[in-house]
Amino acid sequence: MSNKDLLDNVKKLRELTGVGFKDCKIAIEENNGDIEKSVEFLRKKGIAKASKKMGRNASEGLALVHSESDMVSAIEINSETDFVAKNKDFLNFCKEISKINFKVLGNINKLKLSKMENDKTVEENLISLIAKIGEKITIRRSKFFDKEGGTNFFYIHSAVEKNIGKIVSVVKILNTNNEDLGQKIAMHIAATSPLGIDKKDLKKEIIDKELEIIKAELANSGKKGDIAEKISTGKINKFISDNTLLNQIWIMDPKKKVSDILKENKIKE
Repeated sequence: MSNKDLLDNVKKLRELTGVGFKDCKIAIEENNGDIEKSVEFLRKKGIAKASKKMGRNASEGLALVHSESDMVSAIEINSETDFVAKNKDFLNFCKEISKINFKVLGNINKLKLSKMENDKTVEENLISLIAKIGEKITIRRSKFFDKEGGTNFFYIHSAVEKNIGKIVSVVKILNTNNEDLGQKIAMHIAATSPLGIDKKDLKKEIIDKELEIIKAELANSGKKGDIAEKISTGKINKFISDNTLLNQIWIMDPKKKVSDILKENKIKE
């Protein structure tokens, strides 16, 4: 790993954890530049506390939505720097493929082979854009939400233009056309990044990994036996509540949970 790569990774790790330069450098070196493992390393040492931003992709770029006839598509295009995310050519490319993404129903493979206005494929234009800008650009993920089974609502965080921003969240809700409520729930999701709707939706490996980190942190702090077990149970229960939508504290009212808001509006969970 070059000195530049080391410093770049240390910077990313600091942004994610809020931990000082020295500890981040040690973590990066101990984990061969792996950001995710470095975060885990710091947490086990008790140096870093879990935060929402740790689960977010560290890349720059844009997220876009396209909406027609009560259907919504969403796509994320990553760049290496925020400077490129503001580039006019990059922005125009993203806007055009967002429309194509809607037509191909969020299928990335079909998207890459689709023709753009200049009669070249998305993949060909992507290669040309990378060569022109001199920075890696990636079509990271996409999704399509049809009109079946509920109403789609979306929220754009840090919008740069209509339907374009840094974070996009889309939510489908049954039995409601309440646009204000739908957008607020989408806003809540963008702010809190839940890993699942309820406890049953969390993968076992996620809970097991978090429990491993909690126990390592407690062991490093000198906690043992029944006390450590009791604390770890409390911490894992809080982790589950903090990361499942229905159990999260509603961002509009800290006295209520999201599940309370759904019940008040007669929406089934």
